[in-house]
Amino acid sequence: MRQSQALMLWGIIAQNGIAQASSLPRGVGPEFAKLYELKDTFACLAHPSIVISSTRVNDNTCDCPDGSDEPGTAACALLDSASPIQPLPASLSGTTNTTNALPGFWCANKGHVGAYIPFMFVNDGVCDYDLCCDGSEEYGKVGGVKCANRCAEIGKEWRRVEKERQDNFDRANKRRRTMVKESKELRRQVEARVTKYEGELKELEQKEAELKTKFEEVERSERGKVVKTEGTGKLGVLAGLAKGRVQELRESLSDVVNERRQLQEKLAELEGILSAFKEEYNPNFNDEGVKKAVRGWEDYAAKKTEEDNESLSESDLEDILKEDGESSGINWNEFNDESPSDTDILYTLEAYLPGPLRTFLHGKINSLRVWLIENGMLADTVSKEGESSLVKAAREAQEAATKDVQNKRSKLDEEKRDLEKDYGTDDIFRTLNGKCTSVEAGEYEYELCWMTQTNQKSKKGGSRTNMGNFQKISFQDSDEDARHDGKGLGRGKRMVLEYTHGQHCWNGPNRRTDVWLACAETEELWRVSEQEKCVYKMEVGTPAACDVLEKPGHVKDEL
Repeated sequence: MRQSQALMLWGIIAQNGIAQASSLPRGVGPEFAKLYELKDTFACLAHPSIVISSTRVNDNTCDCPDGSDEPGTAACALLDSASPIQPLPASLSGTTNTTNALPGFWCANKGHVGAYIPFMFVNDGVCDYDLCCDGSEEYGKVGGVKCANRCAEIGKEWRRVEKERQDNFDRANKRRRTMVKESKELRRQVEARVTKYEGELKELEQKEAELKTKFEEVERSERGKVVKTEGTGKLGVLAGLAKGRVQELRESLSDVVNERRQLQEKLAELEGILSAFKEEYNPNFNDEGVKKAVRGWEDYAAKKTEEDNESLSESDLEDILKEDGESSGINWNEFNDESPSDTDILYTLEAYLPGPLRTFLHGKINSLRVWLIENGMLADTVSKEGESSLVKAAREAQEAATKDVQNKRSKLDEEKRDLEKDYGTDDIFRTLNGKCTSVEAGEYEYELCWMTQTNQKSKKGGSRTNMGNFQKISFQDSDEDARHDGKGLGRGKRMVLEYTHGQHCWNGPNRRTDVWLACAETEELWRVSEQEKCVYKMEVGTPAACDVLEKPGHVKDEL
């Protein structure tokens, strides 16, 4: 309120500075007391070469270029560095485009807190109790205005509010210290998972390498065999195709049987209704429609009895649906016993050879075959569809190990990204990550989800609009008056969470939200405003924004 915070701060500094002299010109603050000791002459503070008579101090005439000779009047109130340069003939200053050496008119405010008030407020006929509660700035009683000293009551209320603010600040910082501990523990858990996943990943990669080597060895070994998998003859192939087709038909029949049972249940229910209708209707009631319906039911019941005798029973259907085997259906094992081929006879002859010789010859033959295949002199007839069960098992084991490595590496990368993410000083926002707070405003409910996204939800249709996704943490200057309820940003540098790349606005940009934070005991979304089209501002209180070095002070007082 009218530079009240800055000038009140000057008052705090002054009260902590030099003690005020017993006799000083009106309006001089305690930190300037030594410069205004009673003498015959006075040297302008910023221009000590200019010396005037002490009788010209507070004579309501601006004699010093810096206005230091008028600490208790409004004579030099127009001195301002923002004022345009305008030479004034016969004036020592020559222009108002300068800075006043004094911060303002000093109000002692005994019983409260001393403060400086702008010179232009001196003797303006208005009691400025927000800064000068003792009314000393209106000593001239301009327009008959006399400002009573209200410092006792204002000081009492100020101390009550200040104590409440200090208590809230202490509780908020206590909560912040707890949040810091929680965040450190959460970070420790993430670091522990990273260490764990790195060890597990190393083991899985080693296992994958071993299974890959084993698969290559099995594949190379199987490639050298002359005899391949079972069922390679024409009869075996045909039996395999027939077995698959039979299984497919059996599954289709099972679906039809289930559907038939459901229809039978519905039919039985309808028949029960019609049967009861036939038994309970009044034959003396002359209604041709009813009589026709009864005759139709009797004809249907007669035909149904004949059809039931010809339909398949449930037991017949269950026999058909039984799995093939030795006791039911087709015994497919009978088609696997093919007559010995030339290669079978070849391997049977190995049995008549001495053991060491058989092993030696078998190894040499396999090695020769593999060498011929690898050098392109012999066709490799093995395909994935015709691979042996041994090769298939080795391949599937390697593929499973590779998938495990990929999943574990994905988890590890996710945890590492979490460690690299900016969660603010002391990782304070880690404990809030993913939690949400909201406030209702008009037709909408606005939601802040910490470190993830902001949303706008309609109260009517329940539709949700993404207002932005968390991008980064920044700091910006706030220039707002402090609120008496403490739910405001106030003045100074404030932490801002930037949420960008939200849902696209119709005929506009993508939505974005700047979340301004202020110190509070609990997480609370105070208010939401639209600064410009599809650019929103949220004001939020949280212990995460508290700093023990920035305690609430007198500068926030607006009384």
